[in-house]
Amino acid sequence: MAMTGGDGTVHVNGFASNASARAGLVLGAALVSTLLCAPATTAAPEEGATVRGAAAPAPAPAPGERPCPVVYFDLGETLVHTADDGSTAYLPGAASYLRTLRERHIKVGLITNVPPSWGATDTERAARLRTEVDATWRGPTAFAWADFGDRIRTPRTEAERKPSPVLWQRAKEDSGGCRVVYEAETAQEVSVASSVGFVSYQVGLPHRPAFLPAGLVELLGRRPG
Repeated sequence: MAMTGGDGTVHVNGFASNASARAGLVLGAALVSTLLCAPATTAAPEEGATVRGAAAPAPAPAPGERPCPVVYFDLGETLVHTADDGSTAYLPGAASYLRTLRERHIKVGLITNVPPSWGATDTERAARLRTEVDATWRGPTAFAWADFGDRIRTPRTEAERKPSPVLWQRAKEDSGGCRVVYEAETAQEVSVASSVGFVSYQVGLPHRPAFLPAGLVELLGRRPG
């Protein structure tokens, strides 16, 4: 589901090659610095905790309003962990974070590698992915599949598997012009996502929130994608 490795560097819209992406890097870094409101030595918030300085929950979108932004995730070792015995469960803080995004009416999606043979369409491959994950699930809370709707992007061919940029490009094209965010545990995936216009955040690093704070996601969503 995710590639191993990474250089341990936080990337927020990093490694982009054009002027627009570089401007996004400056904006993203400034917003991260403003909203985290904590020194680098501060531990990541516990599950259910509130990040100091984060914006209050946003009201539900009005009818016809663009549902921006959209936060895409890798799956394995970003939201869920498979233990040595083959059982699967949420990583610490993941269930709480998804619940917070849901409460703020922020749409979420998955960009994850699965065998192309699992189906002819994203819908078919997503259904097989759900079957595989649910069969090994041991967590106290069921995985929130309903939150992701039809926003699960999977490779149609081996050539489309990450780190190929194809899945991120497809997700961005389907975003309706909304700003797109990507969160994953590897620096390589974060870099590729950034290069095609995502605001990216590497999860699981020490001395930083486990996930990009929801208040920051809301602020990013108010700016052009």
